[in-house]
Amino acid sequence: MRKRLPMSQVKEILRVLWEQKQSVRATARSVGVSVGVVSKIHKRALAQGLSWEVVAELPEPELRDRIYGRGAPAGAVRHEPAPAQMHQALMSPGVTLELLHQEYLAEHPTGLKYTAFTDRYRTWKKKQRVTMRQTHKAGEKLFIDYSGKKAHYTDRATGEKVSVELFVATMGASNHTFVVATHTQRVPDFLRGNMLALEYFGGVPKMIVPDRLKSAVTESDPYEPTVQRAFAEFARHYGTAIVPARSYKPRDKAKVEVAVQIAQRWILARLRHEVHFSLHSLNRRIAELLEELNARPMKKLGGVSRRELFDRLDGPAMAALPASRFVTCRWKRVRVNRDYHVAIEDHYYSAPYALAHEELEARITENTIELYYRSTRVASHARSNEKFAHTTDVNHMPKSHREYAAAGEDLSDWADAVGPHTATLMRRIFERSAVQIQGWRSGRGLRRVVEKFGYERGEEACRRVLLHGGQSYRPVARMLKAGLDLQPLPDEVPTEGAPIDHDQVRGPDYFTH
Repeated sequence: MRKRLPMSQVKEILRVLWEQKQSVRATARSVGVSVGVVSKIHKRALAQGLSWEVVAELPEPELRDRIYGRGAPAGAVRHEPAPAQMHQALMSPGVTLELLHQEYLAEHPTGLKYTAFTDRYRTWKKKQRVTMRQTHKAGEKLFIDYSGKKAHYTDRATGEKVSVELFVATMGASNHTFVVATHTQRVPDFLRGNMLALEYFGGVPKMIVPDRLKSAVTESDPYEPTVQRAFAEFARHYGTAIVPARSYKPRDKAKVEVAVQIAQRWILARLRHEVHFSLHSLNRRIAELLEELNARPMKKLGGVSRRELFDRLDGPAMAALPASRFVTCRWKRVRVNRDYHVAIEDHYYSAPYALAHEELEARITENTIELYYRSTRVASHARSNEKFAHTTDVNHMPKSHREYAAAGEDLSDWADAVGPHTATLMRRIFERSAVQIQGWRSGRGLRRVVEKFGYERGEEACRRVLLHGGQSYRPVARMLKAGLDLQPLPDEVPTEGAPIDHDQVRGPDYFTH
């Protein structure tokens, strides 16, 4: 207890508890003290084996000694505890003030009693900044935020300054800090900042505490905020939890706000006279300044540096990084068209035909497109940059369409056997068809008509149709039926006949005479 009660009040507490047989809460109301004080007096009295009959007869000095303990012997030297070292020790898992007091007494038997010992620490703690007043356990929390003040680099081609964001992350126990510049605060850049932070620290904390950033929280409910989909997936990959800071609770994010201020003063202020021509160059310089920042002694914590504290506290307590990096992704809602394809960045990817007209969620990465229906993955494709083309999994087709698809492969093989012009026209027929089944039908028509008139005539007809940009079998059919493939083209008719030989024609030698 921080303040000793008068013995008369202590006796009254024990009388009401034991003689009147009242509850702790009722006793507190009766005597006019807190429930905690009554509980502590009661526990100490029981620990001394006291009863009301004994207490009623005890002189006050003796009762004081029994409840609060005897004072130190005369002339004994009291060794003062070191609050800054206590604060660091309390960050380690399982360490309590009671344990620290036991260790303190083992080294200094005539030292302060528990109450005085803890009072020293609490008095010191009140004088510190708000971030110092919170005791964060080692390896428990990583605080993240963006700096309100931006960095920049210079575009070498135009000379213009390109503003960039400053991502800041700091460990709760050690204040070990990470800073990196990103082009934006959008989800891909935000996730990359988090990934680089974990790699810089070399481990994974139990939780990540962001402010209510749009890239981190989609619905800022005060009790159940909704974490952004890709960020939640990031947390699952690394085996951590996302615990957004509470709204209107500045102490929840005080740690990172101080880290942001330090990053602005230690890094941005140093960069103001420097010129960098790329984001890479800027981040390389930030990394150099960051090492200096983390190596600086912290006066409030007895001159130990962030790096030293991290190696002692946070580092050993963090979980190991997973074997692979997180693949940055974004999510998009899409609807399945009637041809069982969805459009993503002007390319069409198939989904199971039974989901036509349904809304799906597309997970888009640099190399893959995954489609989810009610949280279940229903399709996966390699990402394609080909505009207005289709990527189709035959397993997504109905049976009739699969049969046509098989026929389409046969048609391509057949056209290759006829000749290059027939193969080119067949490919154009398939590509121009909005629905694949239409292309397969047209291709079958081309095969039928070519086989009717022969491969040689068919190849020639395809050549002529291609010269005029044809993309269908119909012009080939008309040409073969009319025999036009057998007629020479206008630009292929000979323009020079046999030389004319008679007396009225002057030859080239006439003008030499």
